[in-house]
Amino acid sequence: MTRSIWKGPFVDPVMLKKASIRKLWSRRSTILPSFVGKSFEIHNGKSFLLVKVTEQMIGHKFGEFASTRKKPMHKKKAKK
Repeated sequence: MTRSIWKGPFVDPVMLKKASIRKLWSRRSTILPSFVGKSFEIHNGKSFLLVKVTEQMIGHKFGEFASTRKKPMHKKKAKK
């Protein structure tokens, strides 16, 4: 379900005060036009991933660009 238009986009209040914040734990915040060209480190639950904001990202959430899933690794069988 999307957020109501009359409410506006959700952005963590700390991010609006300090636009120079590098590390983000707020994955639910919406990317605003004022963030374009800046780099942010988004927490994925274990570590921080560096993401540079571009114009195509406006309106999306920060969490969309930092995957929390780990790719499965299968062991290779050793040759005899």
